Amino acid sequence: MDKRFPIEDQIEMLGAMIRGRVITPHHPDYDSVRMVALAQFDRRPAAIIRVANAADIAAVLNFAQATDLPVAIRSGGHSTGGFGVADGALVIDVRDLNRIDIDVTGQTAWAGAGMTAGEVTHAVEQHGLIVGFGDSASVGIAGLTLGGGIGYLARKHGLTIDSLLAVEIVTATGDILVADEHHHADLFWALRGGGGNFGVVTRFKYRLQPLPSFTGGPLVFPPTPEVIAGFAALADAAPNELTAIAMVLPLPPIPAIPAEAHGQLAFVAMMAYAGDPADAQRALAPFRALATPLADMIQTGPYSSLYMLDPPPEMRAMVAVRSGFTSRFGLDEARALVTAAQSCTAPMSMSQIRVLGGASSTIGNEATAFAHRDSRFMVTFLAMYGGGPEVVAAQERWVAEALSSVVPAGNGTYVNFLGADEAAAGEAAYPSATRERLARIKHRYDPENLFRLNTNIAPAA
Repeated sequence: MDKRFPIEDQIEMLGAMIRGRVITPHHPDYDSVRMVALAQFDRRPAAIIRVANAADIAAVLNFAQATDLPVAIRSGGHSTGGFGVADGALVIDVRDLNRIDIDVTGQTAWAGAGMTAGEVTHAVEQHGLIVGFGDSASVGIAGLTLGGGIGYLARKHGLTIDSLLAVEIVTATGDILVADEHHHADLFWALRGGGGNFGVVTRFKYRLQPLPSFTGGPLVFPPTPEVIAGFAALADAAPNELTAIAMVLPLPPIPAIPAEAHGQLAFVAMMAYAGDPADAQRALAPFRALATPLADMIQTGPYSSLYMLDPPPEMRAMVAVRSGFTSRFGLDEARALVTAAQSCTAPMSMSQIRVLGGASSTIGNEATAFAHRDSRFMVTFLAMYGGGPEVVAAQERWVAEALSSVVPAGNGTYVNFLGADEAAAGEAAYPSATRERLARIKHRYDPENLFRLNTNIAPAA
């Protein structure tokens, strides 16, 4: 790159070389486009490149290396480390890569990396098909998939990566590759849990599963340790068709919940049964018998109905988070979780249990870069708040202390739910053997660590 021209002029010239759009600080929509979901990240990149195709990405990567500008990759913008944006960086924004091609007969779909979980879900369920993502419609499929994807079909069909058949990716050298079990198999292994360390994914090919009938929704109880421990035991022993994600949180003001309970802590169990409605009712009956529900909104309907409690995408807050895997969740853990939830001072919090097992545990830890297959539960604490440094410190302290009160140290954590002081290194997300293999693959595909604004895997020496 010609160093005689200021970097701002060089970035403007880049815009003439690609089909996408270059947004610099003097553009009127710069401030809105640079915002990510977590409000504590207010960063000012040198430019945001709304890429139109893989060739655009290759051109931006070549430009970044010629100018020594750091590169951030942004899809849904929900990274807990705020990695989708960085001061002084070139942001490769893939949100315009939002095309989906569905093969109904072959039960597969190629989905653009800029799509959200809700967009893909709504598109495929029109054909009686589904792919399991997480528990929020607004999260981008790229970061979710590359981290593993733990959602409402985990026990029935496994993690999101267990439905991943192939990816199209642009590597640090600008090569456009398709990786699958037979082509660039080492890269494909790493992409299933290793995050955005190896390139910029443009498309994901998913295996779609038939979903002729679905029953699900929230079951709301008083937040007693006995109910929570009973729920965990039932969900752990349930048929694989039933996956549950539950949390203690302040109840939102929705009509199905009694007005006097609004804002009060409750135990909200999101139930998801992929199968016959009559079988669903039999599987759900023991949960309904745990206590008298404050609300029972479980119904037969589309899978996307599970997103009913999602906050609007435009709602932004500062977020503190910690997660951990564990093989035990009994009455002692339930008591600790309730105590932690009651001590949170944030306006909104979630003390969450994801019950694993089923299909997600039938694959060996070494089969993918997600290496926590033998864990039975994942516990997560989130605080959503606003305020200055003292508030930030208090909420970060709360999530850390809450997690340590429930989950033994050293069991590992989910790479997509790393806390602020964990996200840069992320050692807890990968056992040593997995991390060493990722480092070797990183050296092969990104030896200079161009893709370092992430939960970084340093290339092996």
